[in-house]
Amino acid sequence: MIGFGPHLMVDGYNASYEKLSSVSAVVDFLETIVSEIEMTKIMPPYVFKYDGGNKPEDWGISGFVIIAESHISIHTFPEKGYFSIDIFSCKEFDIDKALNIIKEYFETEDLEVRTTDRGTEFPRDISIATSITNAQRNRLV
Repeated sequence: MIGFGPHLMVDGYNASYEKLSSVSAVVDFLETIVSEIEMTKIMPPYVFKYDGGNKPEDWGISGFVIIAESHISIHTFPEKGYFSIDIFSCKEFDIDKALNIIKEYFETEDLEVRTTDRGTEFPRDISIATSITNAQRNRLV
């Protein structure tokens, strides 16, 4: 792993209206994904319904769970069959497993997936931190 950790970003289309429109389903998804990708939940999922404000068709469910490794968040737009999910962790996890869970849970194969490594200069151990510091000092001299 390079840096701080992986960040998986998923946009889902043509997903289950029933799952996207249910607070309890989103809570269940967050509980399931944390367990299945072996993260450490440090608080229960916080999930709420948003009425869409000035655009009632944009109503949906949003939620997140704080994990020791970072966080997992979701936003749904049931009327559009759409969701976005972010999984950010300082610990490696099985991205393919996470994607399969998402597909199965929301009953869609139609995903747009992006991954990136966050904090690419974040030192993992003291020897790396020392070499970074020494390189920076040499540039200043």
